[in-house]
Amino acid sequence: ARAAAALKHPNVATVYHFGIREETGQCFCAMELVEGETLEMRVRRTGPLDALTTIEIALQITSALTTAEKQGLVHRDLKPANLMFVAAAPDADDSSPSKAEKADTVVKVIDFGVAKALVEKPDAMGLTHGGFVGTPAFASPEQFTNARVDVRSDIYSLGATLWYLLTGNRPFQGTTIEQIRTSQRSRALPIEQLKAARVPSRLISLLVSMLAPEPAARPDVRALTLQLQDCRAQILDRWKIVKRFALAAALVTLVIVATVLLFPQMRNQPLSGAANTSSIPPKSIAVLPFHNLSEEKENAFFADGIQDDLVTSLARIKGLKVVSRSSVASYRDLPGRRLRAIAQELGVGAVLEGSVRRTANRVLVNVQLTDATTERQIWSDRYDRTLEDSITLQGQLAAEIATALAAKLSPEEKAQVEAKLTNNPDAYVVYLRGREFQMRPEVSRDNFVAAEQCYRHAVALDPRFALAHARLAEILQGRYEWFDHQPALLAEARTHAEEALRLDPHCGQAHLLIAKILSWSVKSIERDKAMKQEVDSALHLLPNDGYLVMIAALFQTDMDWLAEAEATFQRAIEINPREPKVFYNYATLQAKKGDVAKARWASDRSLELAPESVFFRLFRANEELLWTGEVARTKKFLAEIPAGKDPDGRVTAAYCTAAVYERNFPRSSTPARGLSF
Repeated sequence: ARAAAALKHPNVATVYHFGIREETGQCFCAMELVEGETLEMRVRRTGPLDALTTIEIALQITSALTTAEKQGLVHRDLKPANLMFVAAAPDADDSSPSKAEKADTVVKVIDFGVAKALVEKPDAMGLTHGGFVGTPAFASPEQFTNARVDVRSDIYSLGATLWYLLTGNRPFQGTTIEQIRTSQRSRALPIEQLKAARVPSRLISLLVSMLAPEPAARPDVRALTLQLQDCRAQILDRWKIVKRFALAAALVTLVIVATVLLFPQMRNQPLSGAANTSSIPPKSIAVLPFHNLSEEKENAFFADGIQDDLVTSLARIKGLKVVSRSSVASYRDLPGRRLRAIAQELGVGAVLEGSVRRTANRVLVNVQLTDATTERQIWSDRYDRTLEDSITLQGQLAAEIATALAAKLSPEEKAQVEAKLTNNPDAYVVYLRGREFQMRPEVSRDNFVAAEQCYRHAVALDPRFALAHARLAEILQGRYEWFDHQPALLAEARTHAEEALRLDPHCGQAHLLIAKILSWSVKSIERDKAMKQEVDSALHLLPNDGYLVMIAALFQTDMDWLAEAEATFQRAIEINPREPKVFYNYATLQAKKGDVAKARWASDRSLELAPESVFFRLFRANEELLWTGEVARTKKFLAEIPAGKDPDGRVTAAYCTAAVYERNFPRSSTPARGLSF
C-alpha cells in the first residue's frame, strides 16, 4: 500500500491514503479525482480508436509501467475500465486518420495495485474470484495459475487492452474464468479483427508478441517502448505523405500532363509493352514456357519446373539479361508465336523454346535458341535423361546457352550454375509441385498452404536440399506477413533460411529472407546494417532473378532506402516487364516518394497486365484513400470487383474503411458485401 501511494507519475492517478474500516475490516483508499471517461466508455461511445491514438495511449501507459517496475509494483488489473481518458473529446468534424495530432491525449492509470471486490453478477469485463486477482478477459495466463507475476503480466494485459481499443473486441472470448482460460489455451488470436480495422502490420506483430502465452516471449518495457515508437514513426511518415497529396490535389492533373511530357520513356516503353530495338542488349534472353508433351497432362508442372530452374540458373550470370518466368507466361501456347515481336515486347535479343516429355522414370527435353532479330537458329540440342540425371540438366543448359550467346561465366558462376540441387529425384519432383503453387498470380491462403506442404515434404525427403529450405522459409514468412501473425512462423522461417545458407552459402533467396525476417525485429543501427548486407548479398548472387530483385526493391522501399529502391525497381522492370506485381510494388515506392501520378501509372499498368485480378484492383482501391483520401475513386475500383469475390474478407474491409472515411459509421460496421453507398 505504501509503495502504491509513493508512486508518482503523470499518467498514474495519485493515491493519497490507505485505510481499514474498523467495523467491517474492509480496505479502502483515497485517490486523486480524475475527471473524464474510461477508455471502455470511449470505445462504447465512439467506436474503436485509430492506430496512432492507440499507440499514443500505449506509450503513456508503458511509461507508467516503467516507473512502477522500478518501485517493484505490478498493477495486475490493467484494462480499458481502469484507464481514464482525461482529454477533451476530439472535434467531431476532424476527418484525419489520427485525431491524436490535434488533441492532447492524456491517459491515467487508476486502481494501481487495488484488488476488486466480488460483484453480485460477475462478468468477463470485471471479476475477482477466489485467489484470482484481476479481470479474466485481460489477465495473463500466469495470473490464472497463481504463478509469480511481474511487469510482463501487465504487458500482456496492455496487449489485450490495445486489442480492445483497436477493434472493440476482446482477443479471448468467454463469460467465466474457465471459458477464457480455455480460449487462451486452444484458440489462435483472431488476427482478422485487426486486419479489418486496418491496423498496420508492424503493430499487429507487436500485439501478437505482447500476448505471447509465455512471459519470456513478451517484450520487456524498454523494448516495448522502442517498438511502439517505431510503429508511430511509420504511421506519421505515411500520414505526412497523404497530407501532401491532399494539399496538392488541385495540381494532380497538371502533374499527370507533366509526367507524360517529361517521361517519354515511361510512356513509350512500359505502357506499350514494347522495347526500343536499339536499346536491346545483345546478351539477353527470354525462356518461353516449355511445351508439355507428356501423355499425362498433370505433368505440366514438371515442364514449368524445368523452365523455372533454367531461368534461376541463368539469373546467376551477371553478363546476361534474363527475362523472368512470370513475364513470359502469357506467351504459353500462343498460336503462331512470332519470335521477333515477342522479343521486342520483352526487350531481348534471343529466345529459347523447348519441350518436355516425362514418361515413367525418363525425361526427354528438346531446346532451340533463336536470334530474334534474324529469326535464325543459333543452337539446339536434345537431352534424354533419367529422372535423377535430369536434376542437373538446367545447369548444363544454362552453361551452353551462355556459351552460345558469348556470355562469359566466372569460375564462381560456373560452379553455382552447375551445382546439383538435390540427390533425391522424389524430393525434386515434389519441390517443383511446390513452385507451381507458389508462382500462381493470386496471393491466397490455399496457395500458401499447398506450397508449404510440398516444400515440407521435399526437405523431409532430402534434409540437405538447400533451395527447398529457402522456399519453405519464403512461404512461412509470407504466411506471417499476409495471414497468420504467429511468432512461431517467423522463428521457423529463420531456422530454414539459416539452414539453407549453412548448406549453400551462395543461396541468394535465403539471404533476402534473413533480411525480411530481421525487419520484423526492433529497429536499431545494427539491425539495419545487417539487413542491408543481406540484401546486397542476395542481389550480388542473383542479379537477374526477377522475383528476388522485385522483393529486394520492395524491401528497400519499406526501409526508406528510396534511391536504392528506385534503381532496383528499374532493374526489376527491365527483367520482368510483364509481371503485374512489379508494377503494383513500384506504385508503393512512388507513393512513398510523393509522386501520385507515377503511383497511379504503375498501378494502372498492373491492372492492364492482370485485368481479372481481385488483388490488384483491391490494392488500388485501398491506396486511393491513402494517396488522396478521395472516397469516390476507392468506390469506383471496388465496384469493378465481381460480387462474391471477397478473399479473406478484404473487400468487405475496404468497403467499411471507405464508409469510415465518409464518417458513415453505421455502414462501416456492417459485415456484409453489397453495401450501397
